[in-house]
Amino acid sequence: MCGFVAFFSNNPMNIDKKAEFSPMSEVIIHRGPTQDGEYFDEYAYLGFRRLSILDLENGKQPYSHGNGEYELVFNGEIYNYIELREELIKEGYTFKTGCEIEVAATLYSRDGESFVNKLRGMYSILIWDKTKNTFFGVRDTFGIKPFYYLETENGLYIASELKSFFANKDSVRKDINMESLHNYLTFQFVPEPNTILNDVKILKPGHTIKKELGKPCEINQYYTLQFNPIPMPQDERMAEIRKVVSNSVDLHMRADVPLATFLSGGIDSTVVTALASKIDPNIKSFTIGFDREGYSEIDLAKESADKLGVENISRIISAEEFANEIPKIIWHMDGPVADPAAIPLYFISQEARKYVTVVLSGEGADEVFGGYTIYHEPLSLKGFHNVPKPVKSMLKSISHKMPEGMRGKSFLERGCTPISERYVGNAKIFIDEEKSSILNKYNSEFTYPKTMKPIYDKAKNYDEVTQMQYVDFNTWLTGDILVKADRMSMAHSLELRVPFLDKEVMKVASKLTLEEKINGNVTKYMLREAFKSELPFLEALDRKKLGYPVPIRLWLKNELYDWAVNIVKQSNDPYINKKEVLNLIEEHRKGPFDRSRKIWTILVYLIWHRIYIDNSASYFELEKEIALDKINK
Repeated sequence: MCGFVAFFSNNPMNIDKKAEFSPMSEVIIHRGPTQDGEYFDEYAYLGFRRLSILDLENGKQPYSHGNGEYELVFNGEIYNYIELREELIKEGYTFKTGCEIEVAATLYSRDGESFVNKLRGMYSILIWDKTKNTFFGVRDTFGIKPFYYLETENGLYIASELKSFFANKDSVRKDINMESLHNYLTFQFVPEPNTILNDVKILKPGHTIKKELGKPCEINQYYTLQFNPIPMPQDERMAEIRKVVSNSVDLHMRADVPLATFLSGGIDSTVVTALASKIDPNIKSFTIGFDREGYSEIDLAKESADKLGVENISRIISAEEFANEIPKIIWHMDGPVADPAAIPLYFISQEARKYVTVVLSGEGADEVFGGYTIYHEPLSLKGFHNVPKPVKSMLKSISHKMPEGMRGKSFLERGCTPISERYVGNAKIFIDEEKSSILNKYNSEFTYPKTMKPIYDKAKNYDEVTQMQYVDFNTWLTGDILVKADRMSMAHSLELRVPFLDKEVMKVASKLTLEEKINGNVTKYMLREAFKSELPFLEALDRKKLGYPVPIRLWLKNELYDWAVNIVKQSNDPYINKKEVLNLIEEHRKGPFDRSRKIWTILVYLIWHRIYIDNSASYFELEKEIALDKINK
């Protein structure tokens, strides 16, 4: 895994300009402590940090192809690069290295921009094509690898992490995007392509960016997520799923460095670990937990590891460790992301890096195969479909008058609200009405249905469960799951791979019928059925998903109460109403209602603001010192 930064100038640059870009690369040294490199000419700068995984002796970047016609930087993995290389060799092409970037460069020289359709993997790639005076970039189909960009009158800045822009006086941006802040309070992250900052954007999954010399950049989509249910005999479907998932795990294990897996108590990581252990019986697995009853999957994971015959290494996190590392975790996250599961991911990555350089994880299986419990909701609300609109309006009005926590209130509200207005993904922290008291500058035009409309417009012909999947692919997965997976693993120079998020796996999963995803009370039904015969035990297949549970509900009442109050009181952020937040903290402490996710969402934003907006430089220097210290040791 690696990281890059780049600048494509609208005007010729002299060599003195190069010194301004080097700090942008230095600040992401954690993404690639093995090697660094730079390329500079009068119109382009490319900076690179490498974490060597394949062909350790070669693969230095930026990579110059041919007679210097193309300069490339590449972050990620192309899992079918061996097959592509063999195909190119048969056509007469020759190779000097065993690296993926040479394969990508050769494909680009042969196919042009359409080369990306050949790739199977996770990647952000940037090509300075001197034959056309064009910068061309691409992001993988699921958005596994990050790609930030900022277009100014001077040119186009690109980086693997947002923090790089803060290391250059011309690219630093500190103006909060108020619509993004409104959305953050609902989603617990800012939906792509926006960020929390004005002007800074994220290239969406399955998209390319191109900038010709002297022209504005152009964004195009090369991959479209589609669902096309096709009935199939169950035995054939199960065999197809087993084959494609097994093949994906096999390809994801290509590396010249040690690999391991993250293992929780559920089916996703169990399937990945089981398949990986068939290829490498000595593979290690890692598990994390908290010192609170009900907030650890260590026992379940160890049980699974024992039955699979693999070593399991675990770690327990305390509230004190949690609080001490929060500023560093949020710095690594780039923008505010208030998913508490990021913290255990940070610590499990820290532990795994002591032993290996690459880990396989189960992210993406829920989106791909229909695994979230909330996907049951459309089936449970089916009775409302035939209720006339006037009656629904009356019932919804009644529900609003019912006391909070009263039985039936939520059921009536959800049943009388269209899915496009009620479902925004797996997290829905603040509804729009609640933000008016939390924000000092509330704007009623910045609503989450407005943000969701383009997504629902594209999904309108799907059944409601599939609409929810489509929403999660375009919000929750890209803005939360994959962000925390990438940033928390790369914080420790660890490469995290996700075999379920593979375009060949998606081809198979996209054909599943509704009953093959949600069957009675069972989610991911066909995935579970497919691997029952493959696993030597069945218990993991029926366990309720915990997903790195974090005891913030309990900690904010006790161990972290004073810590939370001090964060709010010390904040210099002008947008959050401190008095209302302190009231929320007190209300949560006294009970009976759980306000922990609302509080946590605000706390993460306030800490992020303090780090990046109030006092960014000291944190950049701190991280650089830590990274250099790791390398020296």
